[in-house]
Amino acid sequence: MVGRRHTIYLVPGFFGFANLGELRYFGHVHPALVRACRAHGIAADVRVVRTHPTASLRLRAVRVVEAMAAGAGPMHLVGHSTGGLDARLVTSPGVSLPTGHDVEALARRVRTVITVAAPHYGTPLASPLTGLVGRRLLQVLSLSTIYVLRFGRLPLSAVLALGAAFARLDRHLGVNSALLDQLFGELLDDFSPGRRRAIGALFAAVARDQALLLQVTAEGMDVFNATTRDRPGVRYGAVVTRARRPGLGSTLAAGLDPSAQATHALYQALYRLAARTPPGRVPPLARGQASALRRAYGRVPGAEENDGVVPTRSQVWGDVIHAARADHHDVLGHFDDPQHVPPHFDWLATGTGFDRTAFEALWEDVARWIAGV
Repeated sequence: MVGRRHTIYLVPGFFGFANLGELRYFGHVHPALVRACRAHGIAADVRVVRTHPTASLRLRAVRVVEAMAAGAGPMHLVGHSTGGLDARLVTSPGVSLPTGHDVEALARRVRTVITVAAPHYGTPLASPLTGLVGRRLLQVLSLSTIYVLRFGRLPLSAVLALGAAFARLDRHLGVNSALLDQLFGELLDDFSPGRRRAIGALFAAVARDQALLLQVTAEGMDVFNATTRDRPGVRYGAVVTRARRPGLGSTLAAGLDPSAQATHALYQALYRLAARTPPGRVPPLARGQASALRRAYGRVPGAEENDGVVPTRSQVWGDVIHAARADHHDVLGHFDDPQHVPPHFDWLATGTGFDRTAFEALWEDVARWIAGV
């Protein structure tokens, strides 16, 4: 690939934002991927797609197409979480999208589609969040992620409140909407006026269209997979994640810091919700996919194993490029390494042990796969 200029598009996932001031969804991924591509002789222009946060897959895919229309040369789509579904939809032959761009002509320029912790077969976490209170809870959780990126950690009171809310959701108990509103307001108050306006615009977009949440249920993805086909000539690959199963070992590994232990309690509730894949809905694996998972994890993960958001087996589509011991956001650089420049902040302590070395190895494998090595 030496001498050929390629364009790589990074597609954010659910509630993803391109940037909020200096806060960037792919802030750590972008430079890591550029370096890795350069090492493999790929002259790459790496761009981030400004997608809708929670709109339907069709509308999100339009944003990808619009970004591609401004690009040149061979193209590669790298989507985190639901961003991987956007990439699959854009490249599906004969797809109908509400745009004036020639989708088919652009899709023919795509060489690879790489999905990172994507819910190809849905996630059980989506169903309990589709109600009004569940959606509000998800908004607070998303604001918490932005808060950690800005300030390094959440207030302990906020973590405890979130953990209690998801624990009640896990036990099918009612969640107090007024307390969620109060928590949202308290977190938002810590941002500057300019940042509050930007965050407000983000959540206004969320309020207008939340179709994505229903579409990433197991039932929604069953329809998606029945109607979305892989494009001949495009290589499809997946980065798969599996976090540590909650228990005594993960609790000890999370450390003694009270804030870390509080976020670990939140992780335990999220993990239990994401572990509810019915036995009859376990996604199938091809022989090569099963072998790759076995090499990485010592065995094929069970139906209940997940990264705190998406079941591990649901993330497999095409070649398994890399199988990481990581949670859903570790792969973006959201792990604990505050001394690194720029710093890495872990919004959820899982005790999995993902670090900078593992992060660089993951994106090195992605670049190597793009290069066809």
